[in-house]
Amino acid sequence: MSWYRNAVWFVKGLREYTRSGYESASKHFDPADVEVNVAGRSFLVTGANSGLGKAAATEIARRGGTVHLVCRNKERAEAAKGEIVTETGNRNIFLHIVDISNPKEIWKFAENFKNEHKLHVLINNAGCMVNSRELTEDGLEKNFATNTLGTYILTTALLPLLEKEADARVITVSSGGMLVQKLNISDLQSGNGTFDGVMVYAQNKRQQVVLTEQWAKAHRNIHFSVMHPGWADTPAVRSSMPDFYQRMKNTLRTEAQGADTIVWLAVSSEATKLPSGLFFQGKGAV
Repeated sequence: MSWYRNAVWFVKGLREYTRSGYESASKHFDPADVEVNVAGRSFLVTGANSGLGKAAATEIARRGGTVHLVCRNKERAEAAKGEIVTETGNRNIFLHIVDISNPKEIWKFAENFKNEHKLHVLINNAGCMVNSRELTEDGLEKNFATNTLGTYILTTALLPLLEKEADARVITVSSGGMLVQKLNISDLQSGNGTFDGVMVYAQNKRQQVVLTEQWAKAHRNIHFSVMHPGWADTPAVRSSMPDFYQRMKNTLRTEAQGADTIVWLAVSSEATKLPSGLFFQGKGAV
């Protein structure tokens, strides 16, 4: 029945996940929730050189936060940092070059970061959708290595740093695609059967939801959340889902609209009034 679940998800998405769905929902948002000054608080955003990550980093910088951009490509990352500084006037923007699909690189980065910085909010945004089965240099399936294992290692490594701070938060950017997948622990790296990049990505996003639920149970001093940004016009969507993009490009959310709930979860006091570990679709838990 996976075809049926996919069809239901797509039809629902036409109503809720597109630009018109955002515009309808936003009529009920309270702008005061995010009209805050977060100077003195430190935020780390992965995958921050473009798309939702850059949009979220920009809005946080606009509110005075210290922002650490974790990116893979140095040239694009430096360009993004310059644009964020120019647009916001905030010079407390720091750049770290890390491949989130490389476990050793992540551990090394996290150990150095813990010795040099404080951290209040971690935003796990980096992700990929590779449509054929590829392995990293460590022999890991690339989607799993980036979306699930990378997120797990970075979060786990930085939990001791987050535990030191008041109002610490971890936000993971998932996808509504997880709704069409049940957790499959018997084939975490998608080695069995026909490889479908979209469904592998959806399975990874289900894994992120389960990880968030477990972290919330184990770490009561940190507020965890996982969210669906809707269908937004980002470089990742254009490159990974070209057919979908061509069909939907006139209805997709802007990057800022897609990042809106990320920012709300990161800076709003209203977000932490809700229980830790929830999945958000817009500014409300599902």
